Amino acid sequence: MKTIKILLVDDDLKNSMLLKRFIEAEGYEVIYANNVKVGLEMYREIHPDLILLDINMPELDGFEMARIIRENDKRVIIFFLTDRTDKVDRLHGFSLKGNDYIPKPFYPEELIAKIGERFESMTVNQDVEYQLGDTVFRPNLSSLTYRGETHSLSVRQTEILQMLVENLGKPVERDTILEKIWGDASYSNSLALNVQITYIRRLITDPRVTITSIKKKGYILSVIPQ
Repeated sequence: MKTIKILLVDDDLKNSMLLKRFIEAEGYEVIYANNVKVGLEMYREIHPDLILLDINMPELDGFEMARIIRENDKRVIIFFLTDRTDKVDRLHGFSLKGNDYIPKPFYPEELIAKIGERFESMTVNQDVEYQLGDTVFRPNLSSLTYRGETHSLSVRQTEILQMLVENLGKPVERDTILEKIWGDASYSNSLALNVQITYIRRLITDPRVTITSIKKKGYILSVIPQ
């Protein structure tokens, strides 16, 4: 089994070295960059599986790095690690297709748990694909294919859609999604779920496939018969 590569980009050298050693003790390979410029160089060189990205850095910030990466790469996982916890910042992070937004300070054990859960979910049901109307959903590839056109999903969008697909035609409660994917049903996470559902709906171009909101309750994924 290949070693998971993690790129840590943060200008706080002391705390980053402590975090790096902690993560490496769990068997991951960690490459450190102290600014966005170096981080982008390392990203292109090592092709990491996960990027741990601080936001407040000199010159270019973490949001800008995420924006640059997401122009061409929808697959790499991005966790924002930051002391910027305002709702606007969190929503901006998710609008850039960040997969998680972890406020500082945090317990290293919490981060390790999130990393482990993320990669475990990516290795489950690798060969499973779902036929939804004329659309094929492949969770292992984080993709939706409709009439030859393929759209890429973020890991978080893939997890949400898979929950809906596994309950096709049945309501899935918001709190269930939030607890399963974000870990809690806080107001800020609820707003982030709204954003992700909006993105998923945009990526579903098959008119037979719909996600319907149930007011203050949850969502239903439906496929209209031919």
